Amino acid sequence: NGKKEKEQLSAKKKKTKTKMSSSPPSPPPRRFTSTSVTADGVALVSLRREPVNTMDTPFWEELLSVLDELEGSFSSKKAEKYSDSSSLSPPRIRAAVFSSGLRRDVFTAGNDVKELYAPMTSRERYQRFWVLQNTFLARLFASPLVTVAAWRGATPAAGCCLGLACDTRIMSSGVENANAAAPHVGLNEVALGIPVPEKWSLLLARVVGVARAERMALFAELLSPQQALECGLVDAVVPDRAALDAAALAAARRALRFPDGGRVATKMRERASFAKEWTEFAPGEALGAWEMLEHPSTVKALGGVIERLAGKKKKSGGGGGEEARSKL
Repeated sequence: NGKKEKEQLSAKKKKTKTKMSSSPPSPPPRRFTSTSVTADGVALVSLRREPVNTMDTPFWEELLSVLDELEGSFSSKKAEKYSDSSSLSPPRIRAAVFSSGLRRDVFTAGNDVKELYAPMTSRERYQRFWVLQNTFLARLFASPLVTVAAWRGATPAAGCCLGLACDTRIMSSGVENANAAAPHVGLNEVALGIPVPEKWSLLLARVVGVARAERMALFAELLSPQQALECGLVDAVVPDRAALDAAALAAARRALRFPDGGRVATKMRERASFAKEWTEFAPGEALGAWEMLEHPSTVKALGGVIERLAGKKKKSGGGGGEEARSKL
């Protein structure tokens, strides 16, 4: 009898161990973002890497991981616990709102120049960085989630592209900090001596039209909220941060009035092909771009950007409003 009881106890332990090992892993700790979920399934993703949400490899890795989790909840019948809520049965996530949680008026300053400055990186590291961020952006563009970008303050380059990949874009026109630059948005890579990424400019053209997108890209135009509204780059302009948060959540909820099936099928029909091309294009684009980044003229131009950023940071004790204009 004792032997039989030991065998039964051993089998029970093995069963428990197997059950525990098959449980889904907990989401990794977040360094640059925080996510809360409303009762009706809207994930509020706050980008909060002080001081200006600089986007480097770890930042893009985290964004991709967050998107994986949110889409996993959308696809599963039993949602994971993503919010800090004490609810034992969190809602299935159907939408995501991306906003800035920074103290200053910046959505994101764009890519970290050091990821593009050849003397500070390598071909292999740059290729990983470039493929990673474009994988995230292409995934976001074709995500089954309803996606909303809440742009506040400075939104150049990569931050602009993140919003372009969303379904809806809303921008605030006010600033909370006295030394902040006026709110602006656009793909301004040309101003720093490098070309606008091909798929980014094509995505801009899908939103504002070919002629307007071409002018914006060629002349590194950074639009005011009103200009962005007039050309269709944003869907609405609101006066301040509180209004922006409310409007972005309301936009997500309006889209959620409809069943997911028809919306997702239509979105895939319209976007899946472009997203696939974008993802497949990124590795080759990175190889070609590296040759340009190694060129002495590009090294000199980006080196100058880094020097200006360092000078402004020293002068202001942490960087002023124009800092966001100097990122990519």
